[in-house]
Amino acid sequence: MPLPPPPPPGHFALGNPVIGPRPQARTRSFTRRGGRMPHTHQVAWDRLSGEVVLDLPRTAGEGSTIIEPGYRFEATAAFGRSAPLVVEIGSGSGDALVAGATARPEWDFLAFEVWRPGIGHALAKMGERALPNVRIVEADAALALQTMVEPGSVREVWTFFPDPWPKQRHHKRRIVSPDLVEAVVAALEDGGVWRLATDWVAYAAAMRAVIGADQRLSPVSTGRAPLRPPTRFERRGTAEGREIVDLAYVRAERD
Repeated sequence: MPLPPPPPPGHFALGNPVIGPRPQARTRSFTRRGGRMPHTHQVAWDRLSGEVVLDLPRTAGEGSTIIEPGYRFEATAAFGRSAPLVVEIGSGSGDALVAGATARPEWDFLAFEVWRPGIGHALAKMGERALPNVRIVEADAALALQTMVEPGSVREVWTFFPDPWPKQRHHKRRIVSPDLVEAVVAALEDGGVWRLATDWVAYAAAMRAVIGADQRLSPVSTGRAPLRPPTRFERRGTAEGREIVDLAYVRAERD
């Protein structure tokens, strides 16, 4: 059988005329920033990550942000007890995570974050000893929440100050999307709460529209989340004249 003719010269953004179309890339809500940490954060990582940061199977090996879809998180095994579970989507530098876990030692906290220096910062905030009720996953929460968390197992989900992607052409990158709503609804226990905060009023309106379209979630509060501490994002937003918006939705009882 004769070989196919070589492709004509040039760059094919949508595919190769011989090989075929390129696979469509998934739109991500984040960009992975540099992995270098300040010395104190690196020391905290070296000291505490073995206890706190979960080493989970991934689809593309070490460095991937995608957890193997077949993996299931077992909270009782991870924490050594049965307790209400809080999941934080995008823990950043760990302000809310560490404050919440310190204030509620009777609750367990599972945080997702793709920015390793932020995880190092969170570990540094813990001090010399790891908080026993915190586990962190270095992974894409939008995907992991759909597969690794047992349905109906989460007391609260936190999404505080996600990247607003303010430019119109970037709105598709916003993490609060119908897919995330579906994942959160599945994860929450009956009566569980999804708490969100943003310093972009337009993003708050988009959140209301997307979340409000799901009848299984009902708005219950626009007051400050009880365990949410002031953060640099909040302070910066306030300094720049932006309004801080908190939202909370409760999950309806299952039929």
